[in-house]
Amino acid sequence: MTEIEKQKLTSMDITEYQKQKLKELFPEAFTEDDKIDWDKLRLTLGDTVDIGKERFGMNWPGKSECFKTIQQPSIGTLIPEREQSLNFESTQNVFVEGDNLEVLKLLQKSYLGKIKMIFIDPPYNTGNEFIYPDNFNETLETYLEYTGQVDSEGKKFSTNTETDGRFHSKWMNMIYTRLFLAKNLLSEDGVIFISIDDREQDNLKKICNEIFGEENFIANLVWEKRYTRSNDAKLMASVIDYILFYRKSGKVSKLREPRNEKSDSIYSNPDNDPRGSWTSVSYVSQRTKDQRPNLSYKIRNPSTGKNVEHPTNAWKYSQDQNSIHENESKLFWGTDGGYQFPRLKKFLSELTDGLVPINLWNYKDTGTVDDGTKEVDNLLGKDIFDYPKPTRLIKRMLNLIGDKNALVLDFFAGSGTTAQAVLDLNSQDDGNRKFILIQLPERIEKNSLAAKAGYKKISNLTVDRIKKSIDKIKNQKEQEAKKEKETLFGETIKANIDLGFKVFRLAPSNFRIWDNAISKEPDAIQQALFEHVDHISPEAKQEAILYELLLKSGFKLTTAIQQVTLEGKLVYSVADGELLICLEKELSQEVIKAIAERKPSRVICLDGSFQNNDQLKTNAVQIMKSKGVLNFRTV
Repeated sequence: MTEIEKQKLTSMDITEYQKQKLKELFPEAFTEDDKIDWDKLRLTLGDTVDIGKERFGMNWPGKSECFKTIQQPSIGTLIPEREQSLNFESTQNVFVEGDNLEVLKLLQKSYLGKIKMIFIDPPYNTGNEFIYPDNFNETLETYLEYTGQVDSEGKKFSTNTETDGRFHSKWMNMIYTRLFLAKNLLSEDGVIFISIDDREQDNLKKICNEIFGEENFIANLVWEKRYTRSNDAKLMASVIDYILFYRKSGKVSKLREPRNEKSDSIYSNPDNDPRGSWTSVSYVSQRTKDQRPNLSYKIRNPSTGKNVEHPTNAWKYSQDQNSIHENESKLFWGTDGGYQFPRLKKFLSELTDGLVPINLWNYKDTGTVDDGTKEVDNLLGKDIFDYPKPTRLIKRMLNLIGDKNALVLDFFAGSGTTAQAVLDLNSQDDGNRKFILIQLPERIEKNSLAAKAGYKKISNLTVDRIKKSIDKIKNQKEQEAKKEKETLFGETIKANIDLGFKVFRLAPSNFRIWDNAISKEPDAIQQALFEHVDHISPEAKQEAILYELLLKSGFKLTTAIQQVTLEGKLVYSVADGELLICLEKELSQEVIKAIAERKPSRVICLDGSFQNNDQLKTNAVQIMKSKGVLNFRTV
């Protein structure tokens, strides 16, 4: 009998992915059994391979364990939560409640190279806010215990105190694994912004240089988070945070910020030039005549008739360029012709490229933590969430990358500032940006104002903020429509932007996955085999199984899904029929033929649906092949 291939139920194998990338570059360095031959790789690369013990780099306790954690596939899944979502069927926005390390692993297949911008505001390692699994090698298990999905045996998420002997190392282990996985998700022209303070800024920059490459460092942005000093500080009041800014590759070779009223205010038209408003810039180079002798020549002042030359410095432009400037009347000698040296007219109408960004982001242009707090207060109530970032900060990043269709990821979502920034900016400029947010369901202290407001965990608060941000935009659009008399009385305006989001929750797989670490005792193996006779969890809902298969087949969580009936059986058509999934418990040859007739690229059905009919399985494989369906799997 021809065996049907089994659908893999784990996240992407990072080790295999990295190996295949290496094989594409150096196929000669692989053995017949697909292992890496290090001797051949060294011969291929020659003297560029460093095999010495002393080399420049960064190391810390637990770093080697980071790679084991990264390489360990996730066996979890993301369960859809329709009742918490808005416009579930049509939206392209996603919120996930769960541990971001596990979720990042689960997103690897579906979102590999798809994210244009990542912004994260990770814990600053202050000693009281850092939430992490005590044993980060058992992330999903620890997470399930923390969230009460399995019985706890003492493991918990906790703070990272300064009295701990590995205070910095634990933080670095946490951030390294997540950034490593995040890099895979970035597109080649993608960028990442990471907010941090003085405590870990130097460590974080070294980690980023290692993961993204020092050549892909763009800037260490200084953000003025407040403009008043705090007298509570013992030694120095902090009014800035840092934002490390990296690109994925050299495909990001130019950055520009949008022009604004402030930048354009320096342009005027005092001489009524028909070309419009202009400003003037110096014609004198910083280089001396000795350094640039070819740029040293005399220029005639038309008002005085005198030829002038700078006594020490060269001009910025060649003599040929100067002739063009004179012919185009672009040299400005002052309103009365009294300038000693000319200046060059720069016309506002000629500037179509935006502004070169700077690395100092002041509070007037970017907002402060107080602005962020007011935004949350206005939506959720006073003092519900501490120190949120202002939406203006995220909007500036979004404007800087200049892509109105960008997919944006924030896997330390907090109160949801990134989601609100994306929604607001889309509302302002008719953009089609999408977001993916991930937030741990961190418990809220019982006596806090947030708890008194009804929030049990941070993720509840995040979801509520996104919903209220959407309500705010809808109200604004309705008010605008009323003013412009674009709607009839009683109608609700329909915004042409995506005002919804799908909510998912990290959970154990809907399938019992074989545990290689099981005891080798015969009784234990026999018990495990009995449990795998029916390997689908009895609590699993069909939609949950559907989305697990979708995710682990490499499709986005927002992929369009349609329900079709074929020979009386329900079949899910994914991405306009590219993948067909049938989760019926019993199949017939007629159903299999009807599925194959649609000629999908892939088909998945339940192994148990063949009811132990080996003949039907064999026929199914042949029917699929006859219609060109080569990717036929069971689960």
